[in-house]
Amino acid sequence: MRKKIILLACAGTLALSACENLTPREQLIVGGLAGATVGLMTAGAISANPNWTLLAILGGAAVGTLVARNHATNECAYAAGNGRYRVVRCP
Repeated sequence: MRKKIILLACAGTLALSACENLTPREQLIVGGLAGATVGLMTAGAISANPNWTLLAILGGAAVGTLVARNHATNECAYAAGNGRYRVVRCP
């Protein structure tokens, strides 16, 4: 199990390095997918039943889309919930 976690962490780090020049909308999508993946992995780690697994995936996706950060301009994009987002300076 420990080897799998280390392998996933390394793969995630490599995958995130490819996300440098994304638009804010693309960052929200990547954040949502990453959040859903973390939710799924967490539910699997605690052997949750299918209902809790679905809830963990949806919760992870929601948290992942809340914020995306552009490191080049130090701006964060926050999802407004209606398909739009607002970009402000990161705290």
